[in-house]
Amino acid sequence: MTDPATAHATTFVAQHHARALYEARRDRQPIEPLTTAEPDLTLEQAYDVQRQLVELLLAEGDRIVGYKLGLTSRPMQQLFGVDTPDFSAIVGAQQLSAGGVVALDRFISPMVEAEFVFHLASPLQGPGVTVEEVVAATDSISPALEIVDSRIRDWAIRLPDTVADLASCGAVVVSPRREPLPTDGARLLGMALSRNGELIDTGCGAATLGDPAAAVAWLANTLGPRGVRLEPGQLILTGALHKAVPLARGDHIVAEFDRIGSVDVHVE
Repeated sequence: MTDPATAHATTFVAQHHARALYEARRDRQPIEPLTTAEPDLTLEQAYDVQRQLVELLLAEGDRIVGYKLGLTSRPMQQLFGVDTPDFSAIVGAQQLSAGGVVALDRFISPMVEAEFVFHLASPLQGPGVTVEEVVAATDSISPALEIVDSRIRDWAIRLPDTVADLASCGAVVVSPRREPLPTDGARLLGMALSRNGELIDTGCGAATLGDPAAAVAWLANTLGPRGVRLEPGQLILTGALHKAVPLARGDHIVAEFDRIGSVDVHVE
C-alpha cells in the first residue's frame, strides 16, 4: 500500500513538471529534460505528468478531441530502446484546418509526420480489443499530418520526457475527406510526402505496428484499464509512416495517400 505522504509528494512533483511544460508550451520557451533532474522518472510517473498537463489545458476551456499514438514504427522504438508505443490525448486547440496556414512561431522546434486517422462508428474499450473488432468498429479513415514539437530543449528527450510532454504533439492537420477502410485494411496503403513540390519521403500503413488497426487496438487496450473508452467522433492518429521532417518558414507540405486522398499545410 502506498504511503499517503509518498503519494502526496508524487502528485506534487507531477503537478510541478506539468506546470513547467504548460508554461513552456504557452511561452514557446523550452525547458531542460525532466529526466535531467529525475533520471529515474518512470513511464507511469510520466503519464501522470501528462494527465496533469492535459487537465491544465482543459481548465482553459479546451476539450479532448482524440488521441495520438507515437513510437509505432520499429526505427523509432529502436531509437528509444523500447518495444511499445506511447500515446497522448489531443485537445481542440491542437487541431488545425487542412490546406490552411500555420505560423511557425506557434511552435518551438517543429517537425511533421504523415499518418492515418481512424474514425469510429462504435466505441472501443479494452482490454481484449482485437484488430478484427477495430475493423468492425471503424467508420472511415482519413489522411493526416501531425506537427510534432518538443517543449524539451533541443529535443534532448528520453522516453519519459516525450510521454510527459503530450507525446511531443504540437498540432494535427486532418483531411476532411473520409473513405471507408479498404476490405484488405490499411497496412498496404502507400503514402508520398512532398515539401514545396519535391518528394522527400514515402511510407505505408505497415510501418505502424504492422497494421494501423493494430495500433488502434493497442491504444484501446492501454486506455481501457485507465477507465478511458475510444468514442465515435474522436480522432485517432495511428503514428508516423516515416521519419519526422523539420519544418521551415515558407514550406508547403503535402501527404498523398493511396486511395484515400491527400492533406496539406502551409507554414507561414
